Amino acid sequence: MKYRLPAVFFAAVLVLTGCGDTLGVGSDSYTREESLKELDAYWKEIKPTEINAPLDIYEDTDESVTLADISTFPIVTEGRGQIDIEVAAATEMSSKAPDDWMVEAAEKFNSSKQEVGGKSVSVSVRKITSGEAVTYIEDGGYRPEVFAPSNSAWGEMLDAEGFRTIKLADRVAGNTAGVLMEKKTYDEFIQKYGEVTVDKVLEASIAGDLTFAYTNPYTSSTGLNILAAMLHSFDPEDPLSDTASGKLLEYQKQSPPVAYTTSVLREQAAKGIIKAMVMEEQAYHNTPELRNYVYTPAGIRHDHPVYTFDYVDTEEQEAAKLFVEYLQTPAIQKLATDKGFNLHDEYKAQDPGLDGAGWTAAQKIWKASKDGGRPIVAVFVADVSGSMDGLPINSLRDSLVASSKYIGSDHYIGLVSYNDNVYIDLPIAQFDATQRAYFSGAVKQLTASGGTATYDAVLVALKMMEDAMEEIPDAKPMLFVLSDGDANRGVNLSRTSKIVGGLDVPVYTIGYNLNGGSAENQLKELSSVNEAALINAGSDDIVNQLRNLFNVQL
Repeated sequence: MKYRLPAVFFAAVLVLTGCGDTLGVGSDSYTREESLKELDAYWKEIKPTEINAPLDIYEDTDESVTLADISTFPIVTEGRGQIDIEVAAATEMSSKAPDDWMVEAAEKFNSSKQEVGGKSVSVSVRKITSGEAVTYIEDGGYRPEVFAPSNSAWGEMLDAEGFRTIKLADRVAGNTAGVLMEKKTYDEFIQKYGEVTVDKVLEASIAGDLTFAYTNPYTSSTGLNILAAMLHSFDPEDPLSDTASGKLLEYQKQSPPVAYTTSVLREQAAKGIIKAMVMEEQAYHNTPELRNYVYTPAGIRHDHPVYTFDYVDTEEQEAAKLFVEYLQTPAIQKLATDKGFNLHDEYKAQDPGLDGAGWTAAQKIWKASKDGGRPIVAVFVADVSGSMDGLPINSLRDSLVASSKYIGSDHYIGLVSYNDNVYIDLPIAQFDATQRAYFSGAVKQLTASGGTATYDAVLVALKMMEDAMEEIPDAKPMLFVLSDGDANRGVNLSRTSKIVGGLDVPVYTIGYNLNGGSAENQLKELSSVNEAALINAGSDDIVNQLRNLFNVQL
């Protein structure tokens, strides 16, 4: 049944600067009861207009539509040889220093005047996560000459999908993934459980002795690695069995939400919220803020194998072999060591018992289990103020429709938009095929003009969710705010944050083309209230950001 708000609440918005008789004023936060009273008080003043959403019978989108142009992942080193090969390189070695080993190595290689058949050879390096590279190769028609992922799982997944890889090296930069534990927590853990293993971490988590966080296994090599280790722990004979799936579902009921990025984990660790999490050893080595943590390797190794493909011509394959040989020279290996690689060489991989198709199946098991069997009630709050006109609103419409295919049908979804006024474009209902088509129709008719009453819209969305959850009491609330600028109408951030905090609703903010300053600070503050995340996205890559966010959260 479609959930709708009482009609008495639908009309034009009234700008509010604060109610003198409301509760909790001047305090750091509200209780849940105080927050609900505050919300009701504001709701009597904010009268949103309900919009009739058209049914979009053409809402189905091809997988490739959900992918931004590959250029959103930058070329960080550009070769100019007569034969130039592109390397899709994992981000821990294709980013800024100290995570730039592949960048420096490629620049040195390009200066070394290598040749194949009398033609000059060079390398261009694209910075892209291993999971994103696989997605683009499988679904986006991306065809790099060389693929250098974090671990071998991604190469095996491509082989299972029919892309014939040719492995040029099992390892070019040694690394491991594992469990990172705050020192005091580590000491207590060792005293009670004896050693840090994935089995023991799961045992401690289920017993309530540990909060363990990991990252998105669709994009994060570490997240995928640890997920496989968890499934193997649940059923060593068959990690993809119903037994393993069922135990993962039970585990997810009490585990923290999967982190959107490793940086979110770092921030939570710095605040003392997360005491144990996944991390690659090289990242741990290069993060001084985590020195008070103890690292223990787990799962398969992250030795950065290198692949080419059967679609690559002979000269390019020869150039790729030259580059791999260059990466394995003593000078370049010393550079890798200096960048935090080649540690824990004695560590032996723990086989999770998965082949290429198995790794993909593990991702799907996680997708089905990640919410612990609880549906999510979520509202999207879309900024349609004048500053969103043109490319931003076009990007918002296209990306939100395209990426909505990643939202599970068991969740409950609504849509609110705002400028000077607040509009309920789609009341909350289960995201079945009909609601999905209405959602697509509602998004496609969004247009931009007027001012920016962000926090009025947030309060409207919160009221919608609270009322909906009276009918779905076991649901998890979640709010997504998409905006490009400062609020200049209505309720202020401070009052809104207190209500959000009291209701314990995570608010994911998606900022369009932010460049620091007040707008970015406001969105970041709103997201930080309940440990969600601000995603700063350009109009050209928002579709990828939303796709990955929905894979993690919806």
